[in-house]
Amino acid sequence: MADRIDFRDQIASNKWKSLFLMFGVAIIIVLLGYVISMAFDPGYTFVIMIIAIIFSLLYTWFSYYNSGKIAVWSVGAKEAERSRYRDYYNAVEGLTIASGLPIPKLYVMQSAQINAFASGRNPKNSVICVTEGALQKLDRKELEGVLAHELGHVASYDIRFMTLVTVMVGMVAIISEIFLRSLWFRGGNRDNKGSMIFLAIGIVLAIVAPIVVILVQLAISRKREYTADASAVKFTRYPQGLIGALKKIGHENRVPEKQVSKAVAPLFISAPIHEWISTHPPLSELNSFKLRRCLS
Repeated sequence: MADRIDFRDQIASNKWKSLFLMFGVAIIIVLLGYVISMAFDPGYTFVIMIIAIIFSLLYTWFSYYNSGKIAVWSVGAKEAERSRYRDYYNAVEGLTIASGLPIPKLYVMQSAQINAFASGRNPKNSVICVTEGALQKLDRKELEGVLAHELGHVASYDIRFMTLVTVMVGMVAIISEIFLRSLWFRGGNRDNKGSMIFLAIGIVLAIVAPIVVILVQLAISRKREYTADASAVKFTRYPQGLIGALKKIGHENRVPEKQVSKAVAPLFISAPIHEWISTHPPLSELNSFKLRRCLS
């Protein structure tokens, strides 16, 4: 917390990282297409490469413009009705006035855990999703602390980078899984040494790619979470709200309750599944003194 973080630098960094990520994943998809074509039938390499290039471009474009929708859909969240979740809307609207951010679309996820995440490609197209457990178990100040934390991710464009990592790396894992399963039906000349070499490369890539899904949590560094915590305090002017929420989250979420994709899990303020990498700093590293420094 000692280092002052320039939001303009962080926003610019997140934008460049997002572009680099989209380009990198597109290249990986094309590379996988090439390896698969050489492993199965080199005669179809040109056709498969064209398909892989078109698919990678379309998927990159689709992921960029629909990342928020994909994230909420993947966890089965429903858009919050104002008449039913009036306090939820009032809290977010008050925080957007304090932060100067546009009002995001609000979603609710059916889960008894206390949890939340933000997603989208930019503040104007952002979404915030909270669990039923968060709305029921947090008091007003605690809920504001959690929502302000997520708005901190929105303000710094963390949402673009985090969601693109989740969606696009997840697709690489899906392609690799399809490739491994397709080996059961592989035909053709199994004695072709060149084909067998590419088959071996394809298997290695298919095994390594899902591991990247786990490492996606490392892309959402604790520094990002510290920044979002600091933003939450600045937006609410009340450190105890966030601290109280994090204490309840630490107590309530010891046993995973909701099954979600490992690729999506890092978006949450608290991983809804057992993870050996924690994206949010432990509560022991946070206290009211440190968070009050954000107000100075």
